[in-house]
Amino acid sequence: MKKYTLVICLFFAAIFAKAQSGLEGIIVEKYYVSDANDTMANMDGGVLPIGSVTYRIFVDMLPGYTFQACYGVPGVAGQCPAHELKIETSTLFFNNEDRGAVHPTIPFSSTDNNTVMLDSWLSVGAACNGWFGIPKVEDNGVGTVVNSYSPQVLQNNNAAAGIPLTQQDGLIQVLNRTPLSVTEVGLTSPVNILEMFNNQNDGTNGPSFITSNGAWSALGGTMGPDSITNKVLIAQITTDGVLTFELNVQLGTPIPGLSESYVARNAACGEFLDSTLIYNSSLTSGTWQVATEGPAFSLYRNPTSDYFNMMIFASRKAGNYSYAIYTLDGKKVSGHALGMLQGDSMHPVDLSALSSGTYIVELNADGLSTARRVVKF
Repeated sequence: MKKYTLVICLFFAAIFAKAQSGLEGIIVEKYYVSDANDTMANMDGGVLPIGSVTYRIFVDMLPGYTFQACYGVPGVAGQCPAHELKIETSTLFFNNEDRGAVHPTIPFSSTDNNTVMLDSWLSVGAACNGWFGIPKVEDNGVGTVVNSYSPQVLQNNNAAAGIPLTQQDGLIQVLNRTPLSVTEVGLTSPVNILEMFNNQNDGTNGPSFITSNGAWSALGGTMGPDSITNKVLIAQITTDGVLTFELNVQLGTPIPGLSESYVARNAACGEFLDSTLIYNSSLTSGTWQVATEGPAFSLYRNPTSDYFNMMIFASRKAGNYSYAIYTLDGKKVSGHALGMLQGDSMHPVDLSALSSGTYIVELNADGLSTARRVVKF
């Protein structure tokens, strides 16, 4: 039976300075789709319905930032709002009964056993003991796990999951680095928090993981195995139902001792609101997507706060693009049409005519929008 260790007292104190927000977005990868052959491992791995999808959730950050925690907090009456953390499915979550765990602590030598690679867990970078999890598209295909179950399972080549696990498994070792262990805060109560990770698969393992007073965290913060792309794997979830989540995350900035908090709803008290923290699998398509349905983009200083480069990932969502810049009170200060975009491209953003302060850059594609904060010094 999987169990959590009680960690007393949830407390996140975020200190903010004038800095560009470091969260590029929450990205969800469809890692695998199970087929009828995978049910043959049921006697060892537990009930895995045909058509179950394994999702991997990554925090995508700018270089120099670290993932510190994913959390829910109760708030302070009259001061700061509560922020609930939710991961839910319309059916049940799959948890492997053989070697599954609430965190990816199994040894690499066990990843070839039945459906262990599809277990549901929370992480701060690891996909198994000593190995980082990365998007399959960024895997070099070296040392890919060969399933040893007889007959072999996890062989499905479903286009909805992109690259087959038999070619690139999203596991990588990094020289002189190992993934940090998960530190839990307040995740032993109430009972429904445990239900998602009950590996009996007897009808009690789900369908909700909800907390307003708990977190999983990386003490000291952690970067992705590639410090430039800087994606940290924070969860793997398998379900045959609709997956939804609302997350809140805390990042460490390149300035030691400073942090930023990003919330799914009701930002206040210096928090950033980020729409990519909300996800519904029934509203998305493709194998690799920013959680929001809005267009995906990143902003990079070039080289001062007067000018930014906007990288637009139109390969994920082709359409007629434009962007606008707003003050924090909603006043539009500039807008630019970019026309029809189909591939990824870089576009300049000029803030030189604006006074110092924080602004919202909103990118629009065919009526869907995504916004990010920028700071001009």
